[in-house]
Amino acid sequence: MRFQQRVLIPAILCLFCQISSAQQAADLTAISPALRSALKSTIAQATSFSDRFDAEVWLIDMSGRIEHLVSDKLERIQILKAAHSQAALHQLPIDTVLGLIETESHFNRYALSPAGAQGLMQIMPFWKLEFGEPVDNLIDIDTNIRYGCTILKHYLDLEKGNMTKALARYNGSRGKVTYPNKVYQRQKKYQ
Repeated sequence: MRFQQRVLIPAILCLFCQISSAQQAADLTAISPALRSALKSTIAQATSFSDRFDAEVWLIDMSGRIEHLVSDKLERIQILKAAHSQAALHQLPIDTVLGLIETESHFNRYALSPAGAQGLMQIMPFWKLEFGEPVDNLIDIDTNIRYGCTILKHYLDLEKGNMTKALARYNGSRGKVTYPNKVYQRQKKYQ
């Protein structure tokens, strides 16, 4: 099995290099051993992907897209894995979730708004009393993205599937389209 993994991963990377631009191909050949190890671990645990190939290609592609926002390779993989998993669990478009994260925090897990919203998806602490636990750490990547996707899905259900209205509720700007339009603009990067 380990021999298959050692052969499969480079083969997948080569295939991906052939279908990507020259710049992306150059980036893939520079994957560090630590990132390669994190990818293998993430892919082995990923349940939101249809198969290992899809997981690896998506994680490498998206990791490159947010590299300018998150310099730590392992943190990028953790964010992407959590976002993909929670988006799938809540039946949300992953590109919308990533666009929302960029709009809210520019992928800064330590972001804190003047109103007190915290983390990647800018969660207000009162949500811990609504459906979480008072001790939940909203700076934690997995916790923050779980909260954010749960909240967005709640608003999407309230708005009977209208994502524009759900995003406006998420931002506290119900009835306005400025915020949803920002998310839609940024989500294009992740399609």
